[in-house]
Amino acid sequence: METAAPSPAWAHRTAELLEAVRARSPLVQCITNTVVQNVTANVLLALGASPAMVDVRTEAGPFARVADALLVNTGTPHAEPRVAALEAATAAVDAGTPWVLDPVAVGSLPVRTALARDLLGLHPTVLRGNASEVLALLGTSAGGRGVDSTAGTEDAREAAVDAVAGPRPAGRLVAALAVSGPVDLVVAPGIGVVRVANGTDLLTRITGGGCALGAVVAAFTSVAPDDAGAAAVAATAVHTIAAELAARDAAGPGTFQPLFLDRLASLTPEDVVREARITVETEAASLVVSA
Repeated sequence: METAAPSPAWAHRTAELLEAVRARSPLVQCITNTVVQNVTANVLLALGASPAMVDVRTEAGPFARVADALLVNTGTPHAEPRVAALEAATAAVDAGTPWVLDPVAVGSLPVRTALARDLLGLHPTVLRGNASEVLALLGTSAGGRGVDSTAGTEDAREAAVDAVAGPRPAGRLVAALAVSGPVDLVVAPGIGVVRVANGTDLLTRITGGGCALGAVVAAFTSVAPDDAGAAAVAATAVHTIAAELAARDAAGPGTFQPLFLDRLASLTPEDVVREARITVETEAASLVVSA
């Protein structure tokens, strides 16, 4: 497999979308797990977005119609949020609200796996997870070790390409698919296979490092609703660049988390252009599917 050198065009596109998120301050509805609610809200606020943890049935659907974007995360699938998630996703599809599915720990756990598959049937704008979660949801593996992936991002490449290929609604499951790992993988029509090599392993040593990324992706889809691939790439790059910069000054996970929020809040377009390591897979750069 050949990859290009880091792409200045993608770095500049990411910087532009970061500015757009801050200018719009999108309202992001989060139906997410109870472990990471505070972290997710703080990450969105640091980014410049506005979080709303509306996860109650009869409220979730109407709110999804007025929100700028929706995140559904299956990390703690209690009864009420399960109903709210399906209600909100259905309303988002009907209203044209972009939405992100983060299928946390799907695979061997039956409740969340069934819920995630029902949600996938509603065709999320972006599916984001680690490789084991993505492969389990797409039916090609049994899943990882809880929330930890036992597969690498490259293991999910073929399944990711298949998920975004084909005409809607029969073939294309999602508009874009983002797989998290040491090097993140984003696949979407029109952009092919894009990799983001920024980041730090300290993101895996704090609560919500990955889950909060799902909310960041949702925020970026609100400013690029017709370009889900670009939104997913830009969100991934901004999140991981901020983490990488924070890690340079952190003594460990305890000091990393507040530094990460500070870096998200202070990240400039110039930082993005300087630090981004985004590459395009040359053999898949022309991946285009019919709408």
